This record gives sequence, C-alpha cells and structure tokens, in this order.
Amino acid sequence: MHEGSKKAIIAAFFANLGIAISKFAGFLVTGSAGLAAESVHSFADSANQGLLLWGAKRSQQKRNEDHPFGHGRESYFWAFVVAMVLFSLGGLFALYEGVNKLQHPHETDNLAVAVVILLVAIVLESFSLRTAVRESRHFKKTSESWWRFIREAKQPELPVVLLEDIAAELGLIFALTGTLLGHYLHNPRWDAAGSVAIGMLLVAVAAILSIEMKSLLIGELASPDDVAKLRDALGSHSQVRKIIYLHTQHLGSDTLLVAAKAEFDPALTATEISTTIDSIEVTMRDAVPSAKIIFIEPDVFDESRSH
Repeated sequence: MHEGSKKAIIAAFFANLGIAISKFAGFLVTGSAGLAAESVHSFADSANQGLLLWGAKRSQQKRNEDHPFGHGRESYFWAFVVAMVLFSLGGLFALYEGVNKLQHPHETDNLAVAVVILLVAIVLESFSLRTAVRESRHFKKTSESWWRFIREAKQPELPVVLLEDIAAELGLIFALTGTLLGHYLHNPRWDAAGSVAIGMLLVAVAAILSIEMKSLLIGELASPDDVAKLRDALGSHSQVRKIIYLHTQHLGSDTLLVAAKAEFDPALTATEISTTIDSIEVTMRDAVPSAKIIFIEPDVFDESRSH
C-alpha cells in the first residue's frame, strides 16, 4: 500500500470512530432517526477502514506454490467486502430506521444536542475528506476528472475512502436537514425522510463500489499510457520485427501481468533470442515499474491467424 493511501485510511478510521460514538450518544439522548442512521453509518465506515488495512496487508504476502502470481487481488476482494458492509450495515439499516419512523413518528428530543453533534461531525468529516483528496492528488492526473479517477484507479483504497467520505458528508447534511425541518415544521416525518435519504445514498455508493471492485477482481488491463509505454519498450529493440500482440492485466494495485508475442529477427539463435527477451523485460520494467510479471513468446507473424 502506498503511504498516502495508508494515511488517508487511518485519518478516516479515527474520524469515523469518534464521530460514530458521538452520534450514537446523541441518538440515545434525542431519539433522532437521522442520528441513529448516521451512527451505524460511521461504525460501518470505521470497520471498513479496518478491512481496507487488512486487505492491503494480505495483498503484500509473498508468492508461493499455491499463489504463483502473488496475493495482490486480496486488496480488491476486501474492498468488495467493504461495499457489502456499506450496503448491509449502513444502507439497509438507515432505510429500516427511516421507514420505521415514518410508520411511528415521534418528535426529536433535545434538538440542540442533535444539531451540535451533527455540525461537529460535519467539520471532523471534512478533515478526513480533505486528507483523502490531498493524498489522491498524488495519483490523479491533472487533466483527469474525479469521477474518472474513481472509475479507473487500480489502487482500491483511495477511491473507497473518497466515496465513503463524500457519502458521510452528504449523509450528515441529510440528517441535519431532516432534524431541523422535523422540529421547525412540527413534522417528525422529515427526520425519517432524512434517514431514508441516507440509506438510499449509501446503497448507491455501495453499488458503485461493488461494480468497480468486481471489474478489478475479474481483471482490468493497464491504462492506455502504460500499454503505450510497454509497446514502445518492446518495439524499441532492433531485434523485434513485429509485435503480434501485447496483453496486460492488473494482479493487484502495484502488480501488472504482461503477456506478449513478437516476431524476432530470424537470424537470431535461440540463445540470442533468450538474451534479447531478458533485455526487453528490463526495458519494460524501467518504463512501467508495476510490470513485475512478464511473459514474451517469440513467434512468426501469420496474418491469417490474426483475424
């Protein structure tokens, strides 16, 4: 795991844990559905940060006979589990709490306590979000949109923390709005509506995360820039006459599998081809350091087989 990702996760963990405890205490005092939903949301987020750290640690295990390509995809698996936790513990509970209060509405007690807790939580959560944004800028290209960064990032930790922090801020705003409207309009169903909105938000975020992590678990190719660098590195050797194909797949956030087939100068001996392939692998790793597993097969280009 990159140091920036670890810093963002740890910041989010402590922020969410403190916020969760204060929200739950506030719920016990006020009975606010929004605070109840948000307390479970924050506890789920704290658990999620623990899962991300665990997944990152597991993904660094050395290769062995049972896992010759390493354990890099463990980080994707645990990020997928995070999405499921967010969906079940966060989203579904918030929906349940909101629907339950719609059916059995009651006024929120101690409005001042609820408002103070939510405002403090918004401020604390903003620090966590700021840390995640700052660390993400080290990996995000200047011309790249934030949505594209979340969709295409191969390091699962930062996009997950970013989405969780954004959802947390929006959820707090929903809870605060519902609490205030419920009090001043003398209609507690607004508080319930805030909880329902939080639930729908968390379910949506969980769906986005699960789709992205599923794609990474199945196996995504390298970025277009990295593919171009690898092709240039392979084609830069004069002994390579033609690149027949070059395929890539991420085996983890910092491990790329490269499989290529190329036509070499027919005058080369088997020993010379082997030496050339070794040299090509060094060049490719210099161009793309994450290309740790490389297979290059010499072949003769046959146009009839390329279609």
